[in-house]
Amino acid sequence: MENTVFYPANTRGHANHGWLNAHHTFSFASYHNPQRMHFGVIRVLNDDIIAGGMGFGTHPHDNMEIITIPLEGDLAHKDSMGNAEVIRNGDIQVMSAGTGIAHSEFNANKDKSVNLFQIWLFPNKRNVTPRYDQMTLNIADRKNKLQQILSPNPDDEGVWIHQDAWFSMGTFEKDFSVNYGIKKSGNGVFAMVVKGDFTVNGQAMHARDGFGIWNVEEVSIKADSADAEILLMDVPMDI
Repeated sequence: MENTVFYPANTRGHANHGWLNAHHTFSFASYHNPQRMHFGVIRVLNDDIIAGGMGFGTHPHDNMEIITIPLEGDLAHKDSMGNAEVIRNGDIQVMSAGTGIAHSEFNANKDKSVNLFQIWLFPNKRNVTPRYDQMTLNIADRKNKLQQILSPNPDDEGVWIHQDAWFSMGTFEKDFSVNYGIKKSGNGVFAMVVKGDFTVNGQAMHARDGFGIWNVEEVSIKADSADAEILLMDVPMDI
């Protein structure tokens, strides 16, 4: 039997620190909601706006798969493995924290903000050697279709992580529809609307709404507005 959870954008946790305006779909930092601890292996889904020139100083992580998707602006990254990169809209970045990693994230521009999704997934292997990867994707390849941006397979499209998860993004014209087939039996899908309006398996969704669905084999997606953009996260439901 189909199971769902719906998290309207205005019910997310919110913390505005001035330099950082953050919305949390799941419990994070000072936002704690026992009903919103995770969706399957998705532990964190943060929607961060970082002011010009500001950011997160060096801080540690371990045993977590951390995915960053810039939506607007440029994010500068440095880490304890010696990586120093800038990621932009159209890029996806992944870190397997494994046995331990430290990194910093700063807005690369002084004169405009940067907006990003940062997503943490529980890994399916603990204490792996830390790793970093980023990739620039062709945004044109997600016009009226779902472009895979992440998978468990290093040889597959997009970046890869230590988890049986597949992420896809699409930008659709009004009234365009597509069906998404679940990649692995037992996985669920968490949909996050980046912009515009959608109907996902009958659920009306608007910008930054989140909708989780499991115990299904496919998910129907219909754009209800022009230039509507969505992120789908196909993930194991068992941690």
